[in-house]
Amino acid sequence: MKLKDFGYNENIKKLRSEMNLENFDIGRVSAQHKNKYIVKTEKGDIEAEITGNLRYSADDSEDYPAVGDWVFLMVYDTSLALIYKIIPRKSIISRKSVGQYGKKQVIATNIDYAIVLQAVDNDFNINRIERYLTLCYSSNVQPIIVLNKIDLIDNTKLEKLVNSIRARIKKVPIVTISTKITGGIEPLKKYLEKGTTYCLLGSSGVGKSTLTNNLFGKEMMLTKEIRQHVEKGKHTTTHRELIVTNYGILIDTPGMKEVGIVDSSEGIHTAFEDIIVLAKQCKFSNCTHTNEVHCAVLEAIDNNSLDQSIYDNYVKIEKEKVHFESSIAEKRKKDKDFGKMVKQMKYTKKRTKY
Repeated sequence: MKLKDFGYNENIKKLRSEMNLENFDIGRVSAQHKNKYIVKTEKGDIEAEITGNLRYSADDSEDYPAVGDWVFLMVYDTSLALIYKIIPRKSIISRKSVGQYGKKQVIATNIDYAIVLQAVDNDFNINRIERYLTLCYSSNVQPIIVLNKIDLIDNTKLEKLVNSIRARIKKVPIVTISTKITGGIEPLKKYLEKGTTYCLLGSSGVGKSTLTNNLFGKEMMLTKEIRQHVEKGKHTTTHRELIVTNYGILIDTPGMKEVGIVDSSEGIHTAFEDIIVLAKQCKFSNCTHTNEVHCAVLEAIDNNSLDQSIYDNYVKIEKEKVHFESSIAEKRKKDKDFGKMVKQMKYTKKRTKY
């Protein structure tokens, strides 16, 4: 397998030259298991760890390798290598870290397109789609909305679902597929290209792993049957993994119960473009669009030119973004205060010694 098969291009080649690291081996992180990484190289998959210097210089989780990263390696044999450096990322998809105050979780890096996968059964939720789109836009990643399991509903209901999305979300392709019927994923293949990287985003059971298996041609990601009572897939995807297929490079991800929004003003502005355009017509430049007079957004809701559900989702996501940014600022202040305290303790100890 050649480097270009898993995404190597002229931009990466240029960065490699500019960083004067052409004597190092290069590869792409395909999986992470605690402190160990699986890296795809022209010589095959190699297990790798990061150098002590890289570990020491990392300030947070974003500074560690992630699935999708291009890395420079020092290879000692066919089964062991050290990751020396991470090549600057083209894009990073991240969300608020679950259960960790003021921290981000990197989902994947160097993504060209995100396949936002939703099932047409009980999982269908336009608000959740808008959340995923916000993540994509804030990461400079182009989204493709894919509705799966269309074999479970009739054409009339499917058309209604597609129209409901188009009424709220514009300029994003919508593809309808079924991973269970022959030829069911053909409509999606038209959007896929060899050497391009796609990240699968969606909640548990929407069919991400089954889709990956179908595109690869055999079972790469282990899956289990649908639980009939809850109509959700129970699969065994517990980690992110990069897989090379004839239809592009796919990064499968575990199902997300929470899609926590981080610092994504640009993402929100793009995902809710209609509201942002209206906001420019508000009387006050600092209008919060909640209770101000002469608010163009609220007036649009009153005259039914703006859907209430779009507004409600926008307000919720905007509040999450503000809360996360406040958490980051507070965390930085605590870290700074702690650093000052440690410095003062060292100074006091030194004076006491003499």
